[in-house]
Amino acid sequence: MPTRRQVIAAAATLALPRRAWGAGQSVLRFVPRTDLGVLDPIWSSAIITRNHAFMVYDTLYGENSDFEPSPQMVAGHRTEADGRLWRLTLRENLTWHDGERVLARDCVASIRRWGAKDAFGQALMAATDELAAPDDQTILFRLKAPFPSLPHALGKSAAFFPAMMPERLASIGPTKQVTEIVGSGPFRYRTEERVPGARNVYERFSAYKPRGDGAVSRTAGPKRVHFDRIEWITISDPGTAASALRAGEVDWIDYPVIDLLPTLRSSPDVSVKILDPKGLIGVFRMNHLQPPFDNPKIRRAVLAAFDQSEFMQAVAGDDRSLWRDGVGFFCPETPLASEAGIAAVTGPRDLEAAKHAVVEAGYAGEPVALIVSSDFPAFKAMSDVAADTMRKIGLNVDYQSLDWGTVQQRRYSRDPVDRGGWSAFVTNFEGADLADPAGHLALRTHGSQAWFGWPSDATIERLRDAWFATKDLAAQQDLAADIQRAAFVSVPYIPLGQFFVPTAYRSSLVDLVDGFAIFWNVKRS
Repeated sequence: MPTRRQVIAAAATLALPRRAWGAGQSVLRFVPRTDLGVLDPIWSSAIITRNHAFMVYDTLYGENSDFEPSPQMVAGHRTEADGRLWRLTLRENLTWHDGERVLARDCVASIRRWGAKDAFGQALMAATDELAAPDDQTILFRLKAPFPSLPHALGKSAAFFPAMMPERLASIGPTKQVTEIVGSGPFRYRTEERVPGARNVYERFSAYKPRGDGAVSRTAGPKRVHFDRIEWITISDPGTAASALRAGEVDWIDYPVIDLLPTLRSSPDVSVKILDPKGLIGVFRMNHLQPPFDNPKIRRAVLAAFDQSEFMQAVAGDDRSLWRDGVGFFCPETPLASEAGIAAVTGPRDLEAAKHAVVEAGYAGEPVALIVSSDFPAFKAMSDVAADTMRKIGLNVDYQSLDWGTVQQRRYSRDPVDRGGWSAFVTNFEGADLADPAGHLALRTHGSQAWFGWPSDATIERLRDAWFATKDLAAQQDLAADIQRAAFVSVPYIPLGQFFVPTAYRSSLVDLVDGFAIFWNVKRS
């Protein structure tokens, strides 16, 4: 249930007259999946942070719905020395939101900051001998070996995407959050209008110059804005949000709960659509640095106990068109998805055997601090299933109900549980995030440099390096199968299944871009 403060904030916001911000001003009111807790896309891998950031920040390359890159901030590039030298040329007259000109050295600093954090970026930087800005318009990569996926890396639209920002901000590095939100994207963020837990505001950036060519597809093509102002209104109660949409008080709900879809579909003024056919994949992430999940035998015992269908029914109900189980470490229906080792998630679940395995592993009753995003219905539903199952196999679960913003902050702690650390959390990634080893953040296993949980597995890392070294699809598929087999042994995380999330919006909105909540191109008919 929403807190009294959240109800008051939502009610006050919805009561505002629609044209209170200036005569003739066009406004789109959007309800995000949860409150926007983190504004920096290099500091947080959260989908909501990515959605916010794509409004504010632009990228050197865009990515279409087939995940193919195309120039965005760059006019183009040329390669030399058998693919070991790349020269990227910026488009003319690009401007930061603070009025300064976009320069190549800004982009170099941004690439370095992103490349220290992102899985794909780390691979690119490992292959780079020199990254420089020989002049204001040119970004130069001198590579140790050819890296033909360079535009794919710089154009990725998933978690930890390479957001370009001024050098003065990017130079703080990846371990601190930027405190000033300045990009060169189609919207400016109105920091002074932010109300944590209630509202975030964006206004059209009048100096933004969209590309003049190409088709609009995901983050590729011209980013033409048709609204002067976008308001993100946080409404924690799903029923309140649905009622507001039907009444026309808001225009778009990012993520309506499944139970309310029949009501929304029954309204002639509301449309319901799945924007991303790759869906979302649930992830149970464990802290590999602290007991009990520093023990791979206990991780495997939990893997053997978890039933993906239970997690997916909790999230998406009984409609099998909205979810699937039997999901491995790569997104289903993508080239690298395979059946390798899949019996680990599809075989019969035996809770008594898993309970015995926990005892045999030497479990000493250590508390399992499960940090739960109680304000995010999907995360809470999956967390409840995880907690119940772990208790059934004898784990001492300490269920800690927090808001999503606090969970994001807490994940950074590497301290023991009794000093404010954590043992596990539930999240999800877009299916596209998990399509291959390049950007598969949760499958990096390089210890202290890995994503939250910090798993170590030299075998997975070696296979990943071999995957990058070949461009033959059959060889890549074989290596991905080997990675999946190894992952079912070391268990860097547990895949919980794939689900498909419809979005709901006023039928007067047209030309929504497929992929995720994208605010260019969309207009009111």
